[in-house]
Amino acid sequence: MSPLLYLLKKGTRMFPLLNFLMKKLIVALCSLIFTTLAQAQWQSTAYTLKGGWNAIYLHGDASYALPSTLFAGYPAVLEIWRWNLNPAQVQFTTSPLIPSAGTAEWSVWKSDGTVNTLSQMVGQTAYLVKCSGTTSNSYSVSIPQKVMPPSAAWVRNGANLMGFPSKLNVSVYPTMSSYFATFPAAIASNVKIYKYVGGDLSPSNPLQLFSPSTEKLDRNQAYWFESKVVGNFYAPVEISLSTGSGLDYGRTGSVVTVRLLNRSSTPSTVTIAPVASNAAPTGQEAISGSVPLTRRVYTAATNTWIETPILSSYTELVGPNAAVELSFGIDRANATMTAAAANALFASQLRFTDSANLYDIQLPATARKASLAGLWIGEAQVNGVQNKAAGYSGTTTSQSYPLRYIIHVDDAGTARVLSQVFLGKLAAEPHDLGICIKESGLYTAEKASASRIVAAHLPLDRVLDGVAKASEPAGSGSFALGGTLTRTISTPFNDPVSPFVHQYHPDHDNKSGSTALVSGQESYDLSRALTFTFAATAPDGTSATGYGSSVIAGTYAETITGLRKDTLTVTGTIALRRVSEIGVLTQ
Repeated sequence: MSPLLYLLKKGTRMFPLLNFLMKKLIVALCSLIFTTLAQAQWQSTAYTLKGGWNAIYLHGDASYALPSTLFAGYPAVLEIWRWNLNPAQVQFTTSPLIPSAGTAEWSVWKSDGTVNTLSQMVGQTAYLVKCSGTTSNSYSVSIPQKVMPPSAAWVRNGANLMGFPSKLNVSVYPTMSSYFATFPAAIASNVKIYKYVGGDLSPSNPLQLFSPSTEKLDRNQAYWFESKVVGNFYAPVEISLSTGSGLDYGRTGSVVTVRLLNRSSTPSTVTIAPVASNAAPTGQEAISGSVPLTRRVYTAATNTWIETPILSSYTELVGPNAAVELSFGIDRANATMTAAAANALFASQLRFTDSANLYDIQLPATARKASLAGLWIGEAQVNGVQNKAAGYSGTTTSQSYPLRYIIHVDDAGTARVLSQVFLGKLAAEPHDLGICIKESGLYTAEKASASRIVAAHLPLDRVLDGVAKASEPAGSGSFALGGTLTRTISTPFNDPVSPFVHQYHPDHDNKSGSTALVSGQESYDLSRALTFTFAATAPDGTSATGYGSSVIAGTYAETITGLRKDTLTVTGTIALRRVSEIGVLTQ
């Protein structure tokens, strides 16, 4: 066996177990590290109000500002009353239709400051708004809101003040009977439905509705439903997301799935369209651009996902009483995103409408420009080895050989190639979850739950940070898309891991009798110059989804000196996956 293969194979017996442990670790870590920061995408909804009492429904969240701030430019708005869903019904003054500030069902804000139990206007919630004047007075009040996924909860033992995401265009609002065709209990003959029409509270305000077949369902208005039903119906479609807050990719997320359930007995053609976010209100974080979403379609013939940027609307057919699962990715290599500052916020919406003109639902989409800080683990696949044997040429190997690499990038951008790493609670208080290079850095009481990852082909306890040392030359480059990182592994001639050294063999112990020998007499100093070249965009065979945030790939080269008189070169590819965003490495 050649010295090169011996060097490469010293750790092969450890690789099967190591690969198994790595897979287990990555699955466990991914559930912990893909966290997101507070973020928002914005739309502004205009509500048409009359003098007296009105009922509105906020599909989005306006809790970022106090009511006094939201309505500072609207002096006609005198009072805001929020309906608090309360299954354990308490005492009403007369009826839930007549608001009473003395019950738990209502939180109240009054512009004159006399009552202020309502400090936030949260989303997917109904509100009563009292304005000055009479029904002859009309006002348009605009409320900027954070887009939210739809939701609803019907309470059997109490009245329901609710709103619904019906078709946006007022000229084509659907009728109640068509909208609730798949949830008929909401408009059954024994159900009383009311709406506020302005003016003082009276027998005609709120007004009882008697004809669901002709009454249009206004998406911005809230209605009373005195119906003894339970459920989560909000539209003729049910939308379920793999992330609870919408298409939320954070800094490292790559795929979100959306399940569409058609509740009706007829096929539905759903139109999906990207929508840009409004500018953020004053005091809120600025948005750098729309999220570069991709449509992911699985191709069974090639066992691959085809990803297409979502630049305009397209349609999906959902069968009767059937569901489809849609997969949406993010192109983090998009030029706008790569040019943004680290941690910049991107936000937009994905709009869902149906061919029956019943609903109009916006799902929020958010992402942040990722830094590359954190722990990256993967493999270089060596598929080219320089052949020095006489009469032979070529470099291609019959099969690739895996070399595990562990690279940590700190918050300042310094990349360190590690031979081992520990993940767990740290010894230093307050014992936060962290990354360290020595077992002594772990919290003793929690050591059993920590993990150790090793690159078996590297000398133990090495930290290659690119800084020149007595036994290690300086490195260069950076860990970045389109960047090249170089590091050198130096193995002294008398190091126990040198392939030339055999502790109990007299010809390989670097001794002549009791005299210590120097390099070149029995064994030699070895040097492995590593070069990692990372592609600016996802290479062939690497999905664009998550590239540059959770995955980075490129080419690998290694120049070995000291094994023989000539240098040897091996080449291949490398792919690394980020398993932690922690940018601090504890020594």
